[in-house]
Amino acid sequence: MSKSSSTTNGASPHDVDVAIVGAGFGGMYLLHRARELGLSARIIEAGSGVGGTWYWNRYPGARCDVESMEYSYQFSHELEQEWHWTERYAAQPEILTYANHVADRFDLRRDIQFDTRVTAARFNEDAGSWSVFTDDGATLTAAHCVLATGCLSSTNTPDFKGLESFAGATYHTGQWPHEGVDFTGLKVGIIGTGSSAIQSIPLIAEQAAHLTVFQRTPNFAVPAHNGPLDPEYERYFKANYAKMRAIEKTTRNGTLYIVNEQSALDATAEERESIYQEKWEVGGLGFMASFNDLLVDKQANETAGEFIAGKIRNIVDDPTVAKLLTPKSVVGCKRLCVDTDYYKTYNRPNVSLVDVSETAIEEITPGGLTTGGREFEFDAIVFATGFDAMTGSINKIKIRGRNDALLSDKWAAGPRAYLGIATAGFPNLFMVTGPGSPSVLTNMMTSIEHHVEWISDCIAYARAQGATTVEATSEAEESWVGRVNELAGRTLYPTCNSWYLGANVPGKPRVFMPYLGNPDYLAKTADVAAKGYEGFALT
Repeated sequence: MSKSSSTTNGASPHDVDVAIVGAGFGGMYLLHRARELGLSARIIEAGSGVGGTWYWNRYPGARCDVESMEYSYQFSHELEQEWHWTERYAAQPEILTYANHVADRFDLRRDIQFDTRVTAARFNEDAGSWSVFTDDGATLTAAHCVLATGCLSSTNTPDFKGLESFAGATYHTGQWPHEGVDFTGLKVGIIGTGSSAIQSIPLIAEQAAHLTVFQRTPNFAVPAHNGPLDPEYERYFKANYAKMRAIEKTTRNGTLYIVNEQSALDATAEERESIYQEKWEVGGLGFMASFNDLLVDKQANETAGEFIAGKIRNIVDDPTVAKLLTPKSVVGCKRLCVDTDYYKTYNRPNVSLVDVSETAIEEITPGGLTTGGREFEFDAIVFATGFDAMTGSINKIKIRGRNDALLSDKWAAGPRAYLGIATAGFPNLFMVTGPGSPSVLTNMMTSIEHHVEWISDCIAYARAQGATTVEATSEAEESWVGRVNELAGRTLYPTCNSWYLGANVPGKPRVFMPYLGNPDYLAKTADVAAKGYEGFALT
């Protein structure tokens, strides 16, 4: 590995000042930011290229559910102005092209080691530094270690009996072949109906001779109404980027969707129908901004559920299929999906829906799979079974802090972190959009940038103070974890089995992981920094 050691404080006993795990949008910006501060840094990346989740998730229909003009970096005015998005919601190939453009524009690749997976990291108490171990047998030492591993980057594949016996091809939406897959003329089974399935099912159905969808829990989806980006809208946005970004900081999810400050229960039935219909026609995640109590009042939420259920009944021809596709859960307690022709796809003669909510998939066979005593034959099976969200990619690394304590042991009953940025007992270790931060409940790009700037500013502050270690205190961590749980408990989020709680991964502790309230979080982190990084011990 490179032994670069340039630093503002003269010669360094470490290979680099900052070791970064992951070359997604978080890792790339952190590398750029470290350079601006005069710190040496190196990224270690498991993939062969940059892009993080957009490097791995290449399944058919993979697309961002945040509008393109908002899902972009804001640290460079020139970058904002020069880049041109082609669609309202950018597809995976375009987002990956953007990531590569950023890497080239800011000359990032010379400090990225690709095709290398971090297997372990250990804090050296005597030296006050980290040793980062990789699968090629090398070790990188650094004063600080930053985990930019992504919230949705550790795939979750159920341990089905007989999985290895299947004679056909198997795919996971989160690890899709880079050369693509042609399903033409094939009998295909897809397991799961979460976001990646909802995006891919319509496109796979266009190719496959027959597609069978195995659904355990239906999900709510609203239309994307995607299309070419309006040039006039793009010009307006670019002329007002600063204003738009300022607005994003005031909204609960870091996007331009402004919540209607009216209770759904205070509106008449006709008013509710009109507002829901307006949001439906606009499309996208803004549907949840229809009223201010959809995520805190079950009766209010039911009005939204009834509206979407009516849409499903109108779109899907077979009433039995429509009923199976209609969720019984709260709208939004699982991430609302944004779709293109998902429900309409079930009207195709080559698409079948199989309910496995009561009779689970029993086993994968050489020719297909069995469930409920029925055997299905397939040429290919797609696992759209999601991710071990927020903690999965971190816990895959054996991270040891003070007294050789293992982070995964500390988190055995659920993740514990201060501000979602650091965890007590692990000095100089930072997380970008970790558990306990708004992260997945926001526009990830703005949350990533905020964390990168906060972390890099914290490192710079500590160095200016002559401190060699920065560590979250147990008291601050305990208080913050309580705050995260308290806010979640005021809402409907914990009422369903979502990946927000880790409920999709067998054996994972059921703990609500994101922090609710983007403006409140931004204010809190700014206050912590203004008070000399209150809640952190600088030694």
